[in-house]
Amino acid sequence: MDEINKAIARSKQAALIALQNYDLDWDQIQFNQFSDTCTFIVKTNKGETFLLRIHSNMSREEIDSEIVWLDTLNERIDVAIPKGVLDRNGSRTVSIELDNDYHSHASLMCWVEGEHAKEGITENQSYKEGILLAKLHQVSQNFELTPGFERPVWGEQSFRQAMIRLTQNYDRFLTDAEFQLYQTAAEKILSWMNTLSKDRSGYGLIHGDLHQGNIVFHNEDPRPIDFGRCGFGYFLYDIAHTILGIYPAQRELVTKGYQSIRKLEEDWLPILENFTVMVMIENYSHHAPDPRESEGLKGEQPYAQAIIKHYLNGKPFLFNSIEV
Repeated sequence: MDEINKAIARSKQAALIALQNYDLDWDQIQFNQFSDTCTFIVKTNKGETFLLRIHSNMSREEIDSEIVWLDTLNERIDVAIPKGVLDRNGSRTVSIELDNDYHSHASLMCWVEGEHAKEGITENQSYKEGILLAKLHQVSQNFELTPGFERPVWGEQSFRQAMIRLTQNYDRFLTDAEFQLYQTAAEKILSWMNTLSKDRSGYGLIHGDLHQGNIVFHNEDPRPIDFGRCGFGYFLYDIAHTILGIYPAQRELVTKGYQSIRKLEEDWLPILENFTVMVMIENYSHHAPDPRESEGLKGEQPYAQAIIKHYLNGKPFLFNSIEV
């Protein structure tokens, strides 16, 4: 916890320095959250709201490329999308140096108005989430990369790295026997991934983290936020992030909404189940090192273990209720 608190304190210093680079009459800055980036909500005396992000593990090229992608989405679909704000020099990204040899980058985003679904999403919202995903993927399918465009790749190598991280931290929330099931599932996923091809109909730039926490609603319409993990990957992998945290009936509505705009490949269901287990394992890998998360992760294991057992036994689980 001490390391986390130190990182947040450094990010607060960096945030105050970063704001000096923007033509912004701000009068309030509030810590938002700390994860891969540290974010702050910034408000102006004109009633405007922005999100300031402090990036400690990402290059300027990666941040700039994300904002280029967001500009493209803003131009091509009728959905409110986060948009980057240029600094006084016309740059998308600001470099920050602190006295204690701390180096990071900052970016400022326009705030996307909307609220999270507080009591679970409705049938209508589920269907519209599928439409949203399809619209994002349509743009991706026709997007031509600009020179110097740099974003991460979400696939075999990133999954192997996630398993290394989980191996180092699993004992915070898993028994040895439970972790063995994760390892067996990971081996099955990696073996299966070697059979996949990367054609433009099913692979491209994706959000990469469009779970329910990164979707807000405005007049029942879903809006995507936090594109910090956007990169190259399979479109079905992107869908898996969205459906993992909702009920089977809602998952089915997401896929129906998606197919109302964009057709899925013929054998999409078993592929989506593979990616759903992959995303679940990656999520636990991401949260495992954080002691603040341990109790919550333990509480989720009965259902997670049931999913993995169904997966390893070849039993469909995505649209079916599972006994825990």
